[in-house]
Amino acid sequence: MKAIFERELRSYYTSVSGYVFAAFLLLFAGIYTMSVCLIGGYANFEYVLGNMSFIFLLIVPVITMKTFAEERRQHTDQLLYALPIGMTRVVFGKYLALLAVFAVPMLIIALYPLVLSLYGTLSFRTILVTYIGFLLLGASLLAIGMFISSLTESQPLAAGGTFLILLLNFFSSSLASYVSVGSGLLTSLCLFDRMDNFVYGILDLNSVIFYLSVIAFFVFLTIQACEKRRWS
Repeated sequence: MKAIFERELRSYYTSVSGYVFAAFLLLFAGIYTMSVCLIGGYANFEYVLGNMSFIFLLIVPVITMKTFAEERRQHTDQLLYALPIGMTRVVFGKYLALLAVFAVPMLIIALYPLVLSLYGTLSFRTILVTYIGFLLLGASLLAIGMFISSLTESQPLAAGGTFLILLLNFFSSSLASYVSVGSGLLTSLCLFDRMDNFVYGILDLNSVIFYLSVIAFFVFLTIQACEKRRWS
């Protein structure tokens, strides 16, 4: 698994995808920090993270589209299937690489409140809770994108499919008001809306468990998709 992790992590930074992911995340973090905290005068960095969660719609498809789709297109996935390790380790290695790429800009963003604290009083507890929610949201969406990438050999199709699924989830609460049956289910399945409690400083254990369940579910589906292709 370590070899898979290192190989994947290296691939993100030998191509532009890792840099694009980090650049967009840091760009929007900077824009929202300036507009909310500096121009708006709010000492609430948690609002920055809460408002910029939509950026996942754009950057998650970019970073996850090559996870398995590129392997299938180049037929290098056959090398993965021939490795003397199970597909579980392969998938976990790739997913941990995605999390590492996500962690790099997030470590930089974690410094923003420290700088802002020099000019005002911030609630670091609320910021920490929001930061945890933001990390869990991102990790959940990355797991979804990885699964979709495992279903096709086309990177554009993987990116488009991931974007569509995330977009539908983003607006699922709004769509719930137009349906009479299953509206509660649509609302409860919205990953983005669950960020609200974290922004208010509430460490919602139900949402934490929900995010972790989504991660586990889509990692499991990815393993099954790879196992199916391995023996087909």
